[in-house]
Amino acid sequence: MQQRVDFLVIGSGIAGLSYALKAAEFGKVMIITKANEDETNTKYAQGGIAAVTYAPDSVEKHIEDTLIAGDGLCDEKIVRIVIEEGMERIQDMIRWGADFDKDETGKYDLAREGGHSEYRVLHHKDNTGFEIERKLLMQIHQHPNIELHTHLFALDLITQHHLGEEVTRSTGGIECFGVYVLNLKTKKVDTILSKITLMASGGAGQLYKTTTNPLIATGDGVAMVYRAKGTVNDMEFIQFHPTALYNPGESPCFLITEAVRGFGGILRTVDGYDFMPDYDERGSLASRDIVARAIDNEIKKSGGEFVYLDCTHLDPQKFAEHFPNILRKCKSIGIDPFTNYIPVVPAAHYMCGGIRVDEYGASDIKNLYAAGECACTGLHGANRLASNSLLEALVFSHRAYEQSVKKISDIRYREDIPDWNAEGTTEPKEMILITGNRRELQALMSNYVGIVRSNIRMKRAMDRLRIIYGETEALYERTVVSPALCELRNLINLSYLVVKAAMQRTENRGLHYNSDLDANKSSRID
Repeated sequence: MQQRVDFLVIGSGIAGLSYALKAAEFGKVMIITKANEDETNTKYAQGGIAAVTYAPDSVEKHIEDTLIAGDGLCDEKIVRIVIEEGMERIQDMIRWGADFDKDETGKYDLAREGGHSEYRVLHHKDNTGFEIERKLLMQIHQHPNIELHTHLFALDLITQHHLGEEVTRSTGGIECFGVYVLNLKTKKVDTILSKITLMASGGAGQLYKTTTNPLIATGDGVAMVYRAKGTVNDMEFIQFHPTALYNPGESPCFLITEAVRGFGGILRTVDGYDFMPDYDERGSLASRDIVARAIDNEIKKSGGEFVYLDCTHLDPQKFAEHFPNILRKCKSIGIDPFTNYIPVVPAAHYMCGGIRVDEYGASDIKNLYAAGECACTGLHGANRLASNSLLEALVFSHRAYEQSVKKISDIRYREDIPDWNAEGTTEPKEMILITGNRRELQALMSNYVGIVRSNIRMKRAMDRLRIIYGETEALYERTVVSPALCELRNLINLSYLVVKAAMQRTENRGLHYNSDLDANKSSRID
């Protein structure tokens, strides 16, 4: 089956939904997602949205904090754009019904998180993302020009390659004509042609065994763009959130928002020692890269599996008001934060790299835009400042909307797009080949390309990746497509990109730490 739309949005998080609501005034919009409509990384974002609201905060302070967190690799022009335009985009959210907490005077009750010099994080209790996702979906369902389709798995971008033309990374003028999707209900591959496509498919936390990301976070969008010969950047910078709840067997990990440390929570060793001042003068409120490495080091020193987050000295009533979900979760597993320390461990949380886009969210593939976690805008550099991600998604989805509606009238559908070719493929005989390789992939990324890396670990990861890649591609060529197989394939693509970028970086920056490098030495792996 072939369908045609003006705007195709892949992903139903904050970037995709906010773009759709605006673009729908200029044409027909179709949103597709491979799972339920609200199963996104946005939904799991606890902390909030960083924005300059009240003095003594200022745009310049927020810019400086972002640049410091990014360890010298942020694009300063992009940083300024996002922060200067951020509050206006948050007003869009408020008009759509998003509710942010206020104090008794009616002012926004701002939180402070790691790396921030001021209180500037707007939030809704400790489930900000859930609130935003809910309100955006309400608006989407009320709009007559928007269709939202669940359980459609995007397989590949349609480009000149599918018309029999040779497309390489040096090919100029690659163009996106739409996407092939696997309908999970009919088990058939459909063709969706679009004039403009927005990739808003989220991150890739499932690269690792321990992650705060849902099961759907398999890097599909980045992998599709990479296979279509689009450009990706900064893939070595995978952010581990320092404080995921240590609860063995639970996947994804439950996040303990950074706002808890902003509220006064203190990180301690298993012996009760306040260790963070030994690593950074900001203590428990240092930036995420520093805190995650510090925790990793303390765990290795102790031979244990976690450190503690101490909230026992905090006001119980105020804690319950600000963090009701965290309190409920802790108590459900027998932890009373007012009398017990909370065991925490770093977990893969955010992909700072992704599809390279310009200041308007345009990729180097014509008529393809990207926004949200799958995009690399230049905002984050080597390390994302807490709560800048939702802000970036709003700003760049808006900029992509502004640009795409200007050109939509000049774009025509291709009439010669072939149907998906599944000739010669059969149903897989052994799913263990897929599930086993996924587990092995997550294990090697966790063991060899995690918070702390080394030359030998990365080489070992790359060597094994090549074997898994060969096995999986051979399976893909002869097997009917399935979500499990396609997600594995995408995760392998992403793993390769992460390892390759990490091996090529000759200095320790932000989230990339190679123990074989120090301040006075560079070492490149061939």
